[in-house]
Amino acid sequence: MFEQQACTLPELLYDTQTSQALVITTNAIPQFALGAFFFVDAATYSHSARNGSDVHIRFVDWIPGICSALGMLVINSIDKARLSGDSYNYSGNGVAWKARLVLFMGFALMAGGLAGAVVSYIVLEW
Repeated sequence: MFEQQACTLPELLYDTQTSQALVITTNAIPQFALGAFFFVDAATYSHSARNGSDVHIRFVDWIPGICSALGMLVINSIDKARLSGDSYNYSGNGVAWKARLVLFMGFALMAGGLAGAVVSYIVLEW
């Protein structure tokens, strides 16, 4: 009685590079941009004359955010194929361990940013 039709997607969406670009565009960029916008908005408001409190955002409060943003950029800049092993696509020796080292440094930056944020929150007694 009813004929079921399959939903077909355009051929462009089956491409891996296109799907990766769409994931980054729809997820990471708006979330990071909104977080950065709200932080800059709070930082400018804290130094304005309309702020009635004694709490002001200093440069020390920016350091965890900068470390986390740099760590995220480092992690997202590494191609997954470089982590799996040395391939004929990449020139040079030891590409895999170099990529893993850079990936570790990116995770260390993100962890340092998180730890710095927690420590500054505890030390400053908000």
